[in-house]
Amino acid sequence: MALSKHVNPDRLLSDSKDKKTHIHQLTKTNPNSLSHAYGARYGTASIPKYHIPSKGVDADAAYQLIHDELSLDGSPLLNLASFVHTWMPEAADKLMQENISKNLIDQDEYPMTQAIHTRCISMLADLWHAPSTQQAIGTATTGSSEAIQLGGLAMKRIWQEKRKAAGKSIHEPGPNIVMGANAQVALEKFARYFEVEMRLVPISVESKYRLDPKKAMDYVDENTIGVYVILGSTYTGHYEPVKEMADLLDEYEAKTGHAVPIHVDGASGGFIAPFATPKLEWDFKIPRVVSINTSGHKFGLSYVGVGWVVWRSQQFLPKDLIFELHYLGSVEYSFSLNFSRPAHPIIAQYFNFLHLGFQGYRNVALSDLKNARTLSRALEHSGYYTVLSDIHRPVEGVAMMDVAKRAVAFDETDVENYQPGLPVVSFRFSDEFKAEHPEVEQKWIQTLLRSKGWIVPNYELAPDLQQIEILRVVVRENMTEVLLDRLVADIVRPPFNVEITESLARADSPAHALNSLGHKSRPTMHEETHGSVTEHDMTGGPEYSGTYAKPC
Repeated sequence: MALSKHVNPDRLLSDSKDKKTHIHQLTKTNPNSLSHAYGARYGTASIPKYHIPSKGVDADAAYQLIHDELSLDGSPLLNLASFVHTWMPEAADKLMQENISKNLIDQDEYPMTQAIHTRCISMLADLWHAPSTQQAIGTATTGSSEAIQLGGLAMKRIWQEKRKAAGKSIHEPGPNIVMGANAQVALEKFARYFEVEMRLVPISVESKYRLDPKKAMDYVDENTIGVYVILGSTYTGHYEPVKEMADLLDEYEAKTGHAVPIHVDGASGGFIAPFATPKLEWDFKIPRVVSINTSGHKFGLSYVGVGWVVWRSQQFLPKDLIFELHYLGSVEYSFSLNFSRPAHPIIAQYFNFLHLGFQGYRNVALSDLKNARTLSRALEHSGYYTVLSDIHRPVEGVAMMDVAKRAVAFDETDVENYQPGLPVVSFRFSDEFKAEHPEVEQKWIQTLLRSKGWIVPNYELAPDLQQIEILRVVVRENMTEVLLDRLVADIVRPPFNVEITESLARADSPAHALNSLGHKSRPTMHEETHGSVTEHDMTGGPEYSGTYAKPC
């Protein structure tokens, strides 16, 4: 007789379980567990903020509590400060939910997910005109910040290898990297985290608030690992002139023998320029561009959590930055700053590629730019504002024809007739308005619009122009003309039933009382500062460079 027939698995498991205690003798229930229809015990008790509660609540109650608290957040739809995309079709939501538990790093367990990842890299390499999509190499990242770190790290390692081969020191004076003072914080993070001297090129009105290639050459030397060129400044949406920067570096190499590569930060422009202005030269068509990054969760039209970095060929990604893994079921390779990452954002990106195609992305980009032009013109025609971004201004030559024979020569619907850039509208009070109403502060506009639900940031420009404050609107796919009309109306007709700017200028108006609010739109709760970095904590730290989170 088999031994297994003498063993009762049900009894075995029952006897092996932990025995419950603390049961009320009369009701036979746990006296510490209370059930309420709404919010469980936290309906009448404080919710834990600084420690894990000793007893939990059921899933529905936990959901309701968190759901209600999060309802106090601003609406992502009305967050015009952010470049991050906030809407995808229902089919994409379903696809992401189905794959939300997959880990991208588990290549052996999820081979089709890895295949989709590889397809996305190849598609981007082709979109950006890599010499050979088979030789190009890249990876998904959590966003452009990680991608920028990887691009900079590869340039640093190649510079180190060249210095060692030439018998030169890699420590004295050490590596440096050149970028415009308008650089987003992620670029500064690379320099600080990886111990590379950051050389910020001052911006000016003449340089269109962005990197000036000619001035940048004053900062380049034999220890420059590369130049970050930004395809879409977060401040004003201007594209930096990649081709002009490359031509100057070509001349520099011919004179000195020092080869300085370019990494293009296409966080936003990498998904706008190829579709809206395909004739623009900025990508791998330019031999000096060795790597490009972008954010799939910006104008790649995916939810937050996916970025990309692509190198023009494997020679620009040093092998010692690629790690070989043997403990996940097969030999796998990793070149990212973290290890585990969710796979569903990559799947969402692939969904967009299949669903939209080139024409779909182009339609979205052109619509965004059209709405941004409309907003720009409306603001300028009001007389209250000066628009700093240039996407509504004709290119040189076209503007001259416009004056002579506008009806024939100038097609206002043709994006090629306008200066290329992101669908971003940056604006400030006009000089005339400031002269007439010097007591009115521009930051009040941000607060007034916030009272209507709109999130429109007001912040200083980068160093050398930090005395100029601007307001900025990012026109994303869900910023339709209907909402655009409402935004303009709320600027013109706020709750005071008069124009915002006129209401601000009148000393007897309710809006004028905003002067007492200062720069804060709401009080800071103690909980928001508990365990976080404060201004006091930063005392004695490095001087503010102007690239911090205000314009991010």
